[in-house]
Amino acid sequence: MIGILLALLAGLLMSVQGVFNTRVMDSSNMWATNSWVHLTAFAASIIIWFFTGRENLLSVFNVSNKLYLIGGVIGAFITFTVIKSISDLGPAYATMLILLAQLVVSCSIETFGLFGTEKICFEWSKLIGVALMIAGIIVFKK
Repeated sequence: MIGILLALLAGLLMSVQGVFNTRVMDSSNMWATNSWVHLTAFAASIIIWFFTGRENLLSVFNVSNKLYLIGGVIGAFITFTVIKSISDLGPAYATMLILLAQLVVSCSIETFGLFGTEKICFEWSKLIGVALMIAGIIVFKK
């Protein structure tokens, strides 16, 4: 139940953040906004780390596959693409397409067991779910 609530909260926060970031970009530029977003995220993370036990910050470098350390770089491009898509398409349509892409990629990661995830069997019901999501986007856009 906690996982469901956290996932719903993440969706809520991502939608609001995307709009906030787009509004900041309206008075600035893309990369200044992106820098501000990640600078404030860094500051918030350090403050929370300071008050929640202060484990070794450098332990992140103990990760088995060093490729995983580029998550922050990916985050910068996520922020860029979210801001641009919301700016071009509006919050609702952009979010639907973002969620569709997340669903397809996440299912592919699980189906093929990529990046250390547990491999799961492909199920046709998941493909039907994706098709229904695409149909919903088409209906929404009309």
